[in-house]
This record gives sequence, C-alpha cells and structure tokens, in this order.
Amino acid sequence: MEVHFTPEQEARLAQLANTTGTDATTLVKDAALRLLENEARFREAVQQGLAQADRGQFIEEAEMDARLKQMLQLLDAPALDPSRRVGPRTNQ
Repeated sequence: MEVHFTPEQEARLAQLANTTGTDATTLVKDAALRLLENEARFREAVQQGLAQADRGQFIEEAEMDARLKQMLQLLDAPALDPSRRVGPRTNQ
C-alpha cells in the first residue's frame, strides 16, 4: 500500500519523526494501527450499547446529563485551571 502526502505534510511528518526519535514510516504505520484499534473499540462499544438498549437497559436522562457534565468538566479542567495545564506557560 502506498500513501501520498503533500510536501508540507511530509515535512511535518519528518519534523515529528525527528522530535520523537523515529522515522516517518513508523509514525504513519503506528498512527494507522491506532486508528484501526480505536475504530474497533468504538464499534464494539456501539454494539454493546445497542444490545443494552434492545434489552431495555437505559439510564435516566438526569443521570446521563450528570455523566456528560462530569466528562466535559474533566476535558475542560486544564483550560479552566492554570495549574493543570499541559505544555509551556505563556504570560498573557
């Protein structure tokens, strides 16, 4: 299989490969394998959810809202709490 990238994309891959101490081919291969693994996990989770729904196993709307709110807070935490930020700090 061949994958074609623009010169800009190739430059970005080369830069990332250099930064991570690997080669661009390995980066692309690893990324493709992660994509396949993530897709398989997602599809399995969807199938499990559909099976639960078929069995009538649902959660109440209020519980779903609470779970979603908690997940969003966890995702937003670094942005809201400067002490939890990842990466270089900038003075603004």
